[in-house]
Amino acid sequence: MSNQLPESIGQLNSMLYRYGNIYMNEQLKPYQLSAGQYQFLLVLFYREGISQDEVASILKMDKGTTARAVAKLEAEDYVRREVDVMDKRAKKLFLTEKARQFEKQLRTILEQWKAILTSDLTEEEQEQAFELLGRIAKNAERYLEKAED
Repeated sequence: MSNQLPESIGQLNSMLYRYGNIYMNEQLKPYQLSAGQYQFLLVLFYREGISQDEVASILKMDKGTTARAVAKLEAEDYVRREVDVMDKRAKKLFLTEKARQFEKQLRTILEQWKAILTSDLTEEEQEQAFELLGRIAKNAERYLEKAED
């Protein structure tokens, strides 16, 4: 009898997540970042000047996790928070020059991880995998949205 558990989508997803975090933590260490922060930078590369709550919503993360990640990014001089002139309770997030200079390195790190993951897949298989994972994620999102109602 094998000691290995049967594979499931959840188990495979969990393995990919853990391996991805190990890789990202290793790659981001020289920049004083970890796997828990880079996603927030990616959002700001596309939508700088949005609120912390908007970032949390885009990433489907809770406000506490977002606040801690943003505080770390701020402490490392990657982002700055400014009070929203229209809503004094909200803070808008902006990239620093350090973050702008780091964008190319981050994208290279992410491309290298993608190349590692897809090294033995054809272009068509890569597209299929991306499309199928997207549909699976959407199914999970729909389920959780219904459960909240």
